[in-house]
Amino acid sequence: MKMVLRKQKRNRIAIICIFIIVSEILFDAGSFIIPESKLVLWFVHFCFSILTVFLLLRLLGGSDKISAELHKSNQKLRNILDTLDVAIWSHDMKANTLIISPEIEKMYGYSKEKFYQDLSLWNKVIDPEDSYILDERAERLQSGLPVTSVYRIKRPDGEVRWIQDRGIPTLDSKGEMVYFTSVLFDITDRRESEDLYRSLIDMSPDIITVISNKQIDYVNETGSRLVGAAVPCELIGKPISTFVSPESIRDIRNVLNASEQSVSGMTRFELEVKRLDGGTIEMEMSAMPILYEGRQARQVVGRDITERKKAERTIEHMAYHDSLTGLPNRNMFRNTLDSLMQDSAVEGLAVLFLDIDRFKIINDTKGHTIGDSLLKQVAQRLETAVGKEGLVSRQGGDEFIILLKDMDLDYVEKVAQRILSKFAKPFALNGDEFFVTPSIGISVYPKDGADQDTLIKHADTAMYLAKEKGKNNYQFYTPDLDSQSLRKMELEKGLRKALAYNQFVLHYQPQVQVESGNVVGIEALIRWEHPKLGIISPGEFIPLAEETGLIVQMGKWVLRTAAEQNKRWQDAGLPPVPVAVNVSVRQIQDDGLVEDVKQILEETGLAPRYLELEITESIMQNIERSTIILDELKDLGVILSLDDFGKGYSSLSYLKHLPIDIIKIDKSFIDDILDLSSPGSIAKAIIDMGQNMNFTVIAEGIEKEEQVAFLLENACKIGQGYYFSRPVPAHLISEFLQKRLQEIIIQ
Repeated sequence: MKMVLRKQKRNRIAIICIFIIVSEILFDAGSFIIPESKLVLWFVHFCFSILTVFLLLRLLGGSDKISAELHKSNQKLRNILDTLDVAIWSHDMKANTLIISPEIEKMYGYSKEKFYQDLSLWNKVIDPEDSYILDERAERLQSGLPVTSVYRIKRPDGEVRWIQDRGIPTLDSKGEMVYFTSVLFDITDRRESEDLYRSLIDMSPDIITVISNKQIDYVNETGSRLVGAAVPCELIGKPISTFVSPESIRDIRNVLNASEQSVSGMTRFELEVKRLDGGTIEMEMSAMPILYEGRQARQVVGRDITERKKAERTIEHMAYHDSLTGLPNRNMFRNTLDSLMQDSAVEGLAVLFLDIDRFKIINDTKGHTIGDSLLKQVAQRLETAVGKEGLVSRQGGDEFIILLKDMDLDYVEKVAQRILSKFAKPFALNGDEFFVTPSIGISVYPKDGADQDTLIKHADTAMYLAKEKGKNNYQFYTPDLDSQSLRKMELEKGLRKALAYNQFVLHYQPQVQVESGNVVGIEALIRWEHPKLGIISPGEFIPLAEETGLIVQMGKWVLRTAAEQNKRWQDAGLPPVPVAVNVSVRQIQDDGLVEDVKQILEETGLAPRYLELEITESIMQNIERSTIILDELKDLGVILSLDDFGKGYSSLSYLKHLPIDIIKIDKSFIDDILDLSSPGSIAKAIIDMGQNMNFTVIAEGIEKEEQVAFLLENACKIGQGYYFSRPVPAHLISEFLQKRLQEIIIQ
């Protein structure tokens, strides 16, 4: 009986010792797991300590209730361990006895008996990829040092769990392990959460970093790549001044200090970050305060917005700049003008509205590529002429507006003169030279308008006056120009209805033999009988028709009407003579011109030799296409004449190869016949050249008898002008032709 009691007493002492050891292990293990577990493990350690003291007191007192108390305490301990997912493994190697807590069954999925039967089972279920851990573990344990290992096990149902194993060896005097105790924790949930968090951090397209004491404590892979580092560790410990300018650091500090007053403490900002290779990127950042390794820090999350900012700047530039020339556009011009008008310090403003003369001809004949290149060069010359004294903007097409400030009228005129002088030289494009000039209208603030729309409108009005006065000049706005502007608007509006309402009529001017006065041809000239404004001359509405594109439709009507009238004269028995019709460059470039002429001749029955098409020298701007069209027209059998010869930029080398029958001397050279300083020198040169090249030469604009005498003396046989007849309606031309018929009969 005494022997049994002594044995029970030894067992109780052994259990108490195990409790003490386990409690120490638990307390020691707490330093290797997440901070939340430390409090729990401290509590477990405290429970074990109290329980141990209690058992010792009971043991020494010899109480009969020891077994009951021990059972109760064991149950409490088991409940705590179950809550913590902790299993105990205690191996007495000398006695070869193993004590395993029941929690190991839930953790490993195997019964305790399996472990008792196979002491190496815990080793066999470890994931092969983690087997290297066992070698490191064994080496440390053999040295008598405690070791904490983390590895994966595979349960019988195939589920993988993460285990944290804290083992403490006991060595004898010979250095051999005689006792081994291990506490096992299931940390699967924690590890998976950590892995998920880590994968989110590593896979994030955003930079994630932790900063404290003005240096980098942590950065993810994305962050290291963005700043040009090979691996994140290259950046750990680097001061943020390596990547951010001092000015930006001050700005960020102010933003962060302000954000601390908010509830969350989070703030957002943008900054430019310097890369390790010297380049820069633009970042959008969010920062919030955190605790990192027990100290105050800032977690910063950012993304690269370099391309977005570049796109924003591009869009903003496009919104305020012309895409072709790079000049400010009408939006920027209006914003700038509005801002200056509201600035009381500005003493005065001038708006210069500029239009490029003859640009439409070049653009239509040479094509938009040449036209665009010309506009770019125009923009450069304007910027050079104006310099820093004003804002040059493109409004669209060939229109530009210049804004000058704090300048008197004399200086505004100097700038305008400087612009005109810049256009004196030709523009070189694809090996060709082009001459274009500007027409400039000027309005002044506040005299000519108190708002931007009025100022621009008045400058535009003055620009049209510059065109009417011969182009290549500048004109200031005056109030009486408004009536002219209103008239132009009314004409443009009415022009679109004129064809539909049969408001156009043709007048005819005879072409006569200078010596005899006999009619040898007739030129058809369009007139507009406006229902309110009366007869409107072509000089007013033809430019409008060119601008609006109505010239093609109008020209087709003139062709048909003139051909029909000439056929009626012939059918009435009057002497047949050619009727001449002006053809614009726009018509020459129209793909349907040749077919239209052919169809009109067929439908009217007029012989082709009695239709003359007058073209201008502007066809030289696109000589290749013009030559093709003229050859096709010549194949129809019509007569081709070159109108206003000498006024444009004709090339004699081209002229020699064009299928031209007649050249018409411009009126300005006929007027020079009366000039005493050089009477008719250019007219004489044109007559001589025409005869040498076998052209028929017709002089236009003859008004004086002295001009007739000069032409007879220089062998120019055909003339046209007020001296012989003004343009008259069709029925009066019949009288000229009837007279010619009578002369033929008498002869």
